[in-house]
Formats: sequence, C-alpha cells, structure tokens
Amino acid sequence: MSTANNRRMSIRSHTSVAVDSTAIGYGMVSTLPVSGPRGADDSRSKDFFWKLKFVVGEITGLLFIVFSALYIFGKPAWITQTGVLKDVTNRFVKRAIDIVGASVGLLLTLPLMAVIAVLVKLDSPGPVFYTQVRVGVNRRKHRPLQHKRVGVNQKLKRDRRREDHFGRPFRVVKFRTMIQNAEKATGPVWAVKNDSRITRLGAFMRKARLDEIPQFWNILRGDMSLVGPRPERPSFVRDLQHQVNDYNRRLDVKPGLTGLAQVENGYDSSVASVVEKVRFDLQYIRGWSVWSDVRILLKTVVVVVTGKGAC
Repeated sequence: MSTANNRRMSIRSHTSVAVDSTAIGYGMVSTLPVSGPRGADDSRSKDFFWKLKFVVGEITGLLFIVFSALYIFGKPAWITQTGVLKDVTNRFVKRAIDIVGASVGLLLTLPLMAVIAVLVKLDSPGPVFYTQVRVGVNRRKHRPLQHKRVGVNQKLKRDRRREDHFGRPFRVVKFRTMIQNAEKATGPVWAVKNDSRITRLGAFMRKARLDEIPQFWNILRGDMSLVGPRPERPSFVRDLQHQVNDYNRRLDVKPGLTGLAQVENGYDSSVASVVEKVRFDLQYIRGWSVWSDVRILLKTVVVVVTGKGAC
C-alpha cells in the first residue's frame, strides 16, 4: 500500500516538475526582448527594401538596354568619326560653364550695371546701351553647289544666306562709350588712342572693360562664350580675310567676352595688330581646355584692374 502511494507521489512529483519546467521554459521565452508586432515591422521593412532594390535594379537594367539599343541602332554616323565624340563633350562642358558663369556674372553685376546706366545718361546724350552687328561662329556646312535643270538652262540653287558674312551674324550689346552717331561721317573705323568720339565716361569704361558687361546676355543667348576670339564686324571680316592669313579660322568657335588675344594684345588698331590677334586666337583654338579658359579669365581680372591693353 505504501509502495503504491510512494509510486503515485513520485508520478505526481515528476508531473509537477514537468509542468513547472514547461511553465518556466515558457516564461523564459516570453521574457526575451522580442515582441510580436515589432518583429513584424522589421520584417516588413526588410521586405520593402528588398523590393525597392529589385525595382531599382530592373529599371537600371531596362535603361541600359534602351540606351544601348539607341547607341547601336540610332546613333548618327558622324559620332563614330575620330575625335567627334570628344569634340561634342567639350562643347557641352564649355556651354555649361558659359551658362553658369554668365548667370552668376549678371546677378553679381546688376547693381553696378544700374549705376553705370545712370552715369551714361548723365555723361552724354544718347541711349544707355549700344548694339552692333558682329560675326559669330561659322556653322555652315560647305557643300558642293547643286544644279537644277529647267528646260535647257542650268540655275544655281540659292544659298540659305544670300549675303555671306562667313559666320552667323548677331547683335552684340554694350554700354555706349562713344558719342551718338559716332560713325555717321567716317563709317566703320577702328578706335584709336585719344579718340575724340569716345566720351569721358566711355574712356574709363573701355579702360576697365566695363562696357562689355551687358554681353553676359549674349552669352546666355548662345551668341558668345565667356572665352573665345572677339567678334568682329562684317565689313572688317570681309576685308581682313584677304589681308590676314587664316583669318576665317578664328570663326570656327564662338566669339568670347574675353580671350587670349584680348588679354595679350588689346584692342585692334591696325592690320599688324590683327595679325598678332589671329596668332593668339589660333593658339587658343588649338590648345583649348577648361584650364586654359580658367587661366584666361584670371588674366582678364588683372586687365580689368590695371587697364592693360585698353585703347
């Protein structure tokens, strides 16, 4: 009897221990720093980032395929020519620098421009700004003349520009530095030292190159660049192309607000000075780089401060 009782007590004891152990085990698990809702949030976040990563990867791959197909099947034939892609990249970089530089330049000089405008009006009668036709970059494609048969006669097709300026004409904007109608009696002529047509304020502005500030607008329009050969008047271009070797080659790039010839040679005053200017222009065109533009811009600051090379 006692043996049976002892056996029942032992079973109960083991059962109690087992229950207690299970309870303790459950309690221990329940005390771990992991809760049901927080674990679910972490899981959803991981799923979201994995899905986002997958979508981004798919879009990137799709874009790669599309652009690869466009490059292979849709690229212009000329882009495969030697140096063309580099030239296109350089033009893009130079244009980006022009837009940023001209925008910043206009914003910084607006107060100064307002003061100069008032002074110009007070100094002499006439408009504040002066516009003049200049010759820009030559983008014309030289093609053989084509003929069209009309009956028995041959007629040349007209060129897209009836008058050849050897570049794209545009109107340059400057502060007026001369008296009104300064060339009415003389026609287009170069400015010379102590030119009687130049006003008192105009002489100072030309010395400090302040009359060129409005040309930031020409740069934003795409007519000019920050750095490049100075734009010349059509009448001078027509004459000088016959007097100076390789003169028209300076029209292969956009004209500039400043340039190597401007900081080294100053204003034109004779054919001899134009020969020297063309030499500097061609040197700039052959050796162009972003850093060469930076160096020229820094030299321009020196010219503005010292008045070196001004007429």
